[in-house]
Amino acid sequence: MSEVSAIDELVQKYNQLKSEIHKIIVGQDEVVEQVLISIFSKGHCLLVGVPGLAKTLLVNTISQSLGLSGNRIQFTPDLMPSDIIGAEIFDENRQFKFIKGPIFHNIVLADEINRTPPKTQAALLEAMQEKSVTAAGVTHKLPNPFFVLATQNPIEQEGTYPLPEAQLDRFMFNIWVDYPSFEEEVQIVKATTSNTEVSVSPQLSAEDIIKYQDLIRRIPVTDNVIEYAVNLVGKTRKDDARAPEITKKYIAWGAGPRASQNLIVGAKCHAALHGKYSPDIEDVKAVALPILRHRIVRNYRAEAEGYTVERIIQELF
Repeated sequence: MSEVSAIDELVQKYNQLKSEIHKIIVGQDEVVEQVLISIFSKGHCLLVGVPGLAKTLLVNTISQSLGLSGNRIQFTPDLMPSDIIGAEIFDENRQFKFIKGPIFHNIVLADEINRTPPKTQAALLEAMQEKSVTAAGVTHKLPNPFFVLATQNPIEQEGTYPLPEAQLDRFMFNIWVDYPSFEEEVQIVKATTSNTEVSVSPQLSAEDIIKYQDLIRRIPVTDNVIEYAVNLVGKTRKDDARAPEITKKYIAWGAGPRASQNLIVGAKCHAALHGKYSPDIEDVKAVALPILRHRIVRNYRAEAEGYTVERIIQELF
């Protein structure tokens, strides 16, 4: 199969996926698209939103429609690293045996990831970066494909542990889940207060997802698009020669090279899902906000003057 026909097939599958997901999830088109871009780009997602916006339901629905094994880990203050990755036990034959933890699934929902201490949060770092975990000096490979989709509540700060920048940087996308519109909320209430059961059928297999991930990586990109992405990330660093006045005035720390890599892979995937065979600058802009949002640290002046990260990124365009 040629690359062109493979991309056409991906567009068809993507539209089927969306219609399947929307049997249960009302609205949230942008959120669904960004999560799927992250999955096809071999990335991880952090979904941020207030309680009750169906973040957990969204992740469960997507894992069912992709035909992948999924697992939910509820993060709590007393959760230990071994509760996530697994532990060695002494079996009846007086031999040490590794019991796999709940992380050994294709899609892992890390629910309320900021509720657990840094020690346990760090247990996810190796899994997210290396796609493996180490227990008692032995490395265990995680299933392929593997994604972490984490949720976080932005308003409740008591008893939470903010994610360190090193861990935030491992997430390809930071996706803001907003309130539904009036019409969407009416639909949600109608659908959830009746006794009709809606189920989702798998549209892809693990092999299909790996095939499309490889396809995305093979998509060609012109030099001017790569230079635009690298230039955009460079503009977020206050000590960089390219930094505009707004960066020097409002940004304490800018994005690293991983942001440039994610911008290009994300732009490739965004282009492919919309039927284009090579990304352009508009595709980079389409994925820039969720990729840069959690990689830019504002200074006190920006907070005092009410300058949001989103506003700074829009002005950097």
